Amino acid sequence: AKMAATARKICAVRVFLTSRRSVCTCNMLYANAKAKKDYARALPGDWQGRVGLEIHAQISSNSKLFSGSQVQFSAPPNTLVSPFDASLPGTLPVLNRQCVEAGVLTALALNCHINRRSLFDRKHYFYADLPAGYQITQQRLPLAVNGHLTFDVYDERTSQRQVLKSCQVRLKQLQLEQDSGKSLHDQENGEVLVDLNRAGVALMEIVTEPDLVDGTEAAAMVKELQLILQALGTCDGNMSEGSMRVDANISVNRRGEEMGTRAEVKNIGSIKFVQKAIEYEMQRQIELLEGAGEVEEETRYYDWKLGKTISLRDKEQRHDYRYMPEPNLPPLILYTYTSAPGGAGNTVVNIDRIREQMPELPAATRHRLVQEYNIPFQHSVALVGEGLVEYFENVVDVKGKGRDPRSAASWVLTDLLEQLHKRSLTFQECPVTASKLGEIVDLVTMGTVSTSTGKKILSLLFDGDNRSLLQIIEDNQWAQIRDEETLGRICAEVLLRHPELVEAYGKGNKKVVNRLMGEVQKVTNKCADPSITSRLLREKLEGQ
Repeated sequence: AKMAATARKICAVRVFLTSRRSVCTCNMLYANAKAKKDYARALPGDWQGRVGLEIHAQISSNSKLFSGSQVQFSAPPNTLVSPFDASLPGTLPVLNRQCVEAGVLTALALNCHINRRSLFDRKHYFYADLPAGYQITQQRLPLAVNGHLTFDVYDERTSQRQVLKSCQVRLKQLQLEQDSGKSLHDQENGEVLVDLNRAGVALMEIVTEPDLVDGTEAAAMVKELQLILQALGTCDGNMSEGSMRVDANISVNRRGEEMGTRAEVKNIGSIKFVQKAIEYEMQRQIELLEGAGEVEEETRYYDWKLGKTISLRDKEQRHDYRYMPEPNLPPLILYTYTSAPGGAGNTVVNIDRIREQMPELPAATRHRLVQEYNIPFQHSVALVGEGLVEYFENVVDVKGKGRDPRSAASWVLTDLLEQLHKRSLTFQECPVTASKLGEIVDLVTMGTVSTSTGKKILSLLFDGDNRSLLQIIEDNQWAQIRDEETLGRICAEVLLRHPELVEAYGKGNKKVVNRLMGEVQKVTNKCADPSITSRLLREKLEGQ
């Protein structure tokens, strides 16, 4: 308890910025940045780009990688810090088995070779939010190597989401490592406050080869990886909370020439910004080279307000980090069913047992939805991308009713998402269950209410209306009018009030039926059955 109190006291101290990440330096660079300039995606002339990514994915675990401290986003500063996290003398790391298993499962999903023996290393650098002065990572022999990820690039300009091309990126390695703390910048006083709640949180660093050619491919690859991690449950992929961060190594060269000097853009916090940062950086490098300049090997960051990358510091080389073996951790040994020692049971990490827990991955889910439900491919892409697959399948088959999948997909992807976006809600905050939406689909399918009325009912449910659907319909007199005698009388009255439209129809303008349909819907508060109304109007017009 005394050590923990000391740790909190140390963590709360104000640390003046004397390092290379000086706020003053950042402010100067920010102030000197030129005005925002939009760049086209296509590279000019015979230039081509190369992009390699380093994705840091926070492992979904209850405790940190080497300590028992709880993991919780937005907890009060320095309340989730163990003596080890604060690097107090005499503290030792204890490896979190759940994090190892999450890393193995992710590596298997990414077609990696799992190293049955991997090692931990110290990577030295000195920042205020890294109290030990080094990070425990896996440089020499990581958890997994030589994987690959196949993904599609979609046309995001239209709702059809057609596949523009299929790509595959090689994955160099997947390694476990601990996160650093967080520096909170006080620009007025030129200092930072340090919060060590994040220090020691478990990360998977997934490193790709430079196989990507532009920002569009990189963004599509990150999106697919995010979906895979979410399907596995190994990372929530919430980039707005920093659970997934992207570093992009970017270079350009003319076709036929060697790869150019790369610049690294650090800590990109959204998929949209991954694309924009890479597009801007490629164009910046091309302008430098065409102007007889040189690209410096440096670390930059993407300023989303200016829409450009800004220099932070020179790029560190491997020797700058002074890697050395972690002396307090033995090699990490993994087993299979055949290699596990007798009587080990569940006491060891078993690769084969983890492989048996592999869930359905996004690519397989998209294919299954098309095959099983006969919905358009773009609908399967949207359902997987929005995390709505389970909800959709429940709407289709709530209590075995077997509703029309295409209709269900349309309601989920169009009307449900429209209500969520209108209220700035996430899907997890959706107040309408799949069962309730299924009831609305049934009412529309049976003709009890019109489609437009069904949408109004859905809006009421989002507003917190707790009445039954039938009570809502009765109270608002929204039941669809299908009685032909009643509709015939209303149609006749509308024709009497609009003789000019009747005359236009007689002269060959058949489109006036739509105008007359609108008039009938006004009279009936949009409750007239459209198909019956259309037929009755045409019959009466032809009989004039």
